[in-house]
Amino acid sequence: MKALFYPAYDQLTIEELPVPAYADNEVLVKVAACGICGSELETFKTRSRRRIPPLIMGHEFCGTILEKGKKVAGWENGERVISNSVVSCGHCENCISGKSNLCSNRQIFGMHRNGAFGMYVNVPASSLIKMPATAKPNEVCLSEPLANGIHMVNLTRHIPIKNVLVIGAGPIGLMAQQAFKVLRHANIIVSDLKDERLNIAKKLGASGIINPSRNNGDISGNYLKHGHFDVVVDAVGSAETNKTGLKVVRPGGVLLAIGLYKNNNSLYSYDIVLSEKTVMGSYAATQQEIEEAALLIVSGKVDVSSWVNYYDIDEGTQAFYNMMEARGNHIKSVIIFEHE
Repeated sequence: MKALFYPAYDQLTIEELPVPAYADNEVLVKVAACGICGSELETFKTRSRRRIPPLIMGHEFCGTILEKGKKVAGWENGERVISNSVVSCGHCENCISGKSNLCSNRQIFGMHRNGAFGMYVNVPASSLIKMPATAKPNEVCLSEPLANGIHMVNLTRHIPIKNVLVIGAGPIGLMAQQAFKVLRHANIIVSDLKDERLNIAKKLGASGIINPSRNNGDISGNYLKHGHFDVVVDAVGSAETNKTGLKVVRPGGVLLAIGLYKNNNSLYSYDIVLSEKTVMGSYAATQQEIEEAALLIVSGKVDVSSWVNYYDIDEGTQAFYNMMEARGNHIKSVIIFEHE
C-alpha cells in the first residue's frame, strides 16, 4: 500500500509498504480520508519521543471495512466507519466510568501503533463508529478533532457561559470555537497572531477577533476590552498564553488548556486561589462525542471544509509541510485516498 511514512527523525517519504495484518478483534479499514493533526506536526518538529519512528502517523480518519477478524461482531464488510483516535481497553476504572479517552492502557493511532496515513489500517472493532449515511468522507474524517471541541464544552457544562475566549485559531481552536457557539450559544472571541486565521474565525461565526501583537503589545488590554471571560480555551499552550488566559478569565471561571506547546510552570497560585479560578486540561474525546461530532458535521451546523486544504496521498509530504509551516491561511490539511 502507498503511505506517508515517518522512517526516521526529520524525514517524511511516500513509500510502498505492506498492508497491515489485523487481529481477531480488529478490522482492516480501507482509508478514505485522514486529517493531519497539529500534535503530529509538533512532535515531528521537536523530535518528540511521543512518536518514535519508524512509524505511520495519522489518527483523524474514516473509511470502509474491507475485512474483519473472526471475533468481530456487529460490523460487516463494506460498512463505512469513522475511528476513534484512542484505542481503549474497556475494563480499567476510567473506561468503566465512561472516560475512555483517559484509559489507563490507551493506545493512540500514529503514536503507539501505526495510523492512517496509509491506504489501509487495522482498527480494533471497539474503536469504530458508524458513519452517517449522508456523510462525505473528506469532511467526516474530521469528527475526531471536532469531538475535542465538544469534549471541552462538556467539561465546562457545570458553569454558566456567556463569553468564551479562544487563544489560537489553528484547527483545534476553530473546532472549539464552533462547538461552544453551536452547543452553548456563547459569544466567542478568537485571538491569533495571523490575520489570515482571524479572518477564517470571523467567517466561522466569531463575535470578535483579536491580534494581540497590536495595541502597543498590551495583550491583556486587547482581551479585557471585551470584558472578563467565563471560559478561556488555550489552544496554543505556551507560557505566555497560559498566563494571559488565567489573567482574563473571570473569577470562578475556567482556563481550559488543550494546546501542547511545551511543558512549563507558568501559573501563579495567587491568580488561581484568590479568585477561585479553575485550570483544567482537555484530552481527546469519548466515543459518544465523536458520534455527536459526525452528526453536527452532516447537519451543516459546523463547517469543517471551507477552510481545509485537500491533498492526494502522492502530495502527502507537501500537505504535511504546508500545514507545519502555516503558509498564509493554510490551517488544516487532509489527505484523500478515495475520491467521491
